[in-house]
Amino acid sequence: MVTKDLKKFSTPVFPFTAIVGQEEMKLALQLNVIDPKIGGVMIMGDRGTGKSTTIRAIADLLPKIEVVKDDPFNSHPSDLDLMGNEVKIAIQNGDELETELIKIPMVDLPLGATEDRVCGTIDIEKALTEGVKAFEPGLLAKANRGLLYVDEVNLLDDHLVDILLDSAASGWNTVEREGISIRHPARFVLVGSGNPEEGELRPQLLDRFGMHAEIRTVKDPILRVKVVEERTSFDQSPEIWTENYEAQQQELRTKIVDAQKLLPSVELEYDLRVKISEVCSRLDVDGLRGDIVTNRAAKAYAAYNQRTKVTVDDIATIITLCLRHRLRKDPLETIDSGDKVSKVFKEIFEIED
Repeated sequence: MVTKDLKKFSTPVFPFTAIVGQEEMKLALQLNVIDPKIGGVMIMGDRGTGKSTTIRAIADLLPKIEVVKDDPFNSHPSDLDLMGNEVKIAIQNGDELETELIKIPMVDLPLGATEDRVCGTIDIEKALTEGVKAFEPGLLAKANRGLLYVDEVNLLDDHLVDILLDSAASGWNTVEREGISIRHPARFVLVGSGNPEEGELRPQLLDRFGMHAEIRTVKDPILRVKVVEERTSFDQSPEIWTENYEAQQQELRTKIVDAQKLLPSVELEYDLRVKISEVCSRLDVDGLRGDIVTNRAAKAYAAYNQRTKVTVDDIATIITLCLRHRLRKDPLETIDSGDKVSKVFKEIFEIED
């Protein structure tokens, strides 16, 4: 009875499968969920285009995860890379651990957040007087095994963006104060969004996001009407609306879970890997991050389509998302970065328009 009452008062989330348009953003989010090592996604676009709605919807879509009960890091009961030190010690001591199923953590990082709020703090006084590591976990601990969403990431302090990107890349967060060091798992899909009119991220930071999706306001009047009508219907009767999409939601949920299981056995042929690197070289992409992310994303997309071999079409679908934000900014450049990636891709893979 209590569970039903809690469910009744929980905030309904707009179904992911009911979102109209914005295919780039939806694909990038799904691929990052299938393989979090892609490195997150930066979503840039106009205000009011459903960025926040879509990100909350993908978190709500995903199946529940098993965690150690009352653990601040959402520790996995058996995977050492996904558990905090206390849980590791308990397992080594042979203690019985109680577990529970929870929804995928979805953490919103507010613009005014301090470093302590993000990383967590160490109570130095308690550590010195009582000799224990008194750690107050931050948002990175809460986001472990989930999604961390930063709206208006281009307005966030560069220092904080660096911390987020380092944690997302390494899967760990280290807090050091006065010679005391604490380390905990922080494996999450980092999603940043922003409006280009309010300023761009520095190229060095932008390059560290795995994918970059650009979204625009829908221009087609019929499609706009459909979006407005669907949102209005959802607001009027969210429970009925959610039930109508439950079958589609379950179908996509199963597809994503199956893709996660299939991913380790997906192969990308050597010739295709060479051509991907040739595209990166021709586009003058700095470093090798572009090559690595494109390889990962192509495999994730093949797995998403239940295939164990990557095709040229798979690469064609994801390569712009992986490379458009890594191109050197040329003030005289007239071609849109997406068009430039596509043009070079077609030349190297010998695809006719």
